[in-house]
Amino acid sequence: MDDKYEDRDSFDSSLPEEGPSAPPPGWLDNVTGYEDHKVGDCTDQICPPTADLVPQPENNKNALVPNVMVPTVSEDVARDALLQFVGKKWTYSSKPAKNLIFKELNPFTVYRYRLETFTESRSSAWESEPHTGQCVDGPQNGVSPPPWHVQVSYPPKFTDFVQKVRVPHSSFIKPCHRCHGNGRVRCTNCHGRGLTRCMFCHGSGHSRNRRCTNCHGRGRKRKNQVFEYIPDRVPEFPGKKFEKVSGEAFFVDESLLVYPVEGFPDQDICEASKGAIQNHLLKYSAVSRILQQRQTIELVPLTHVFYAYNGQDYNYFVFGRENEVHTTKYPTSCCIL
Repeated sequence: MDDKYEDRDSFDSSLPEEGPSAPPPGWLDNVTGYEDHKVGDCTDQICPPTADLVPQPENNKNALVPNVMVPTVSEDVARDALLQFVGKKWTYSSKPAKNLIFKELNPFTVYRYRLETFTESRSSAWESEPHTGQCVDGPQNGVSPPPWHVQVSYPPKFTDFVQKVRVPHSSFIKPCHRCHGNGRVRCTNCHGRGLTRCMFCHGSGHSRNRRCTNCHGRGRKRKNQVFEYIPDRVPEFPGKKFEKVSGEAFFVDESLLVYPVEGFPDQDICEASKGAIQNHLLKYSAVSRILQQRQTIELVPLTHVFYAYNGQDYNYFVFGRENEVHTTKYPTSCCIL
């Protein structure tokens, strides 16, 4: 350990106590296009995209959807699904599932509409780091580009991603505001026994400050905004169950901007598409850049199974491509005495 910074036998009362982590007002320099921005993690400094980056939809344009057949579940599949379900419930016996008598299998047409809007938002904040002699790209190298002119790389579409990018020509060197450039501070935790190294500049006495584009204080963020809708056609079945299963996507429409679904037999899906597209355009284009949109319609399997066991009637649902089961009553269960 370096005794220069950890000499407990010396005590210099002239050294300042460690200052606050945030620099004082007026300590930061101004960078054109980034005035009055705060230090550190900031969520309220979003930079809206310029007008030329906001896509404009065409009038009276719609998306046509093909016809689709309703999936059916066989008795063998329905029985196997119930056996799989019972196998996960240690209090349930598999005997009823093996010996039940099917009475009716009633399939339902269930559509799930999904709209995904892939957006990019940019915000800026100050960030500091210790200066230990590294190159500083400051205003002497030119004017800093505006937030939406900073070059960045793009991640895969429709994924959440955060990227921190340093704004060119925005760095400069300032005396450390926490130790006032001394490289050491009077320890506030050792009750005057000695000195500790300044943790902000690591004893260098200077910190390098730079402007960065970020989201929530971390960088550039592109987020996949998702809207989902399933019409409630089967009151007996809890709709939230659909969130855990997949369906068969028979309609996929992807473009910079997608357009409302038209001519689909389920009018609620058409209305949901129209409302969601309008809402996403108004909501996200005001604070972010829309890079791509994708809308899909899935057919989610749902079959209501009615059966009898030991002279009594029961029922359950088989749903999703995974053939999950939902039931509120099963013929027998084990008990511990």
